[in-house]
This record gives sequence, structure tokens and C-alpha cells, in this order.
Amino acid sequence: MATASTVRPVQKKPLPAGLPREWYERHNRRLKAMRLAISLLDSGTYDAKRATNRKIRTMAVRTGIHRPSNVTCKMVRAFIKES
Repeated sequence: MATASTVRPVQKKPLPAGLPREWYERHNRRLKAMRLAISLLDSGTYDAKRATNRKIRTMAVRTGIHRPSNVTCKMVRAFIKES
């Protein structure tokens, strides 16, 4: 019988200091969009056209993520399209 190996979470590193505020906002927006895209793909939404803003925001509530903006919703659809 095969045994499951223990998976350790990736150790977080601090973000680099001294970058413009826009860089940090863009970075965090990308991370949020990736988390939402993964959640939508796991729930069966494989088509970017079916990932409406309402559906993305509902998934955000279910997963405990703050309400995404229209720009973030657009980014989520782009991630789904690429997958």
C-alpha cells in the first residue's frame, strides 16, 4: 500500500522593499485573482465567458476573500482563459 508523503507549505518570503506602491497593489491583485481562478476551476467553471462578475464575487465570499473589483474580475477571466 502506498503512503502519502507529507507536504509542507511553502515558506513565505517578505516582499522586496523600496518598490512603488503600484507594484505592491498589482502583485496582491494578481495573487487574489489566481486564488479566485483556482477556486472557480475547482468548482467546475472552465469557461471564462461563464465567469461573470457576480459568480466571481460569490466565490470570493465563499472562500473568505475580500470583494474583488472589476479589474480583478477581468484578471480572473484572463487566468481562466489561459488555463
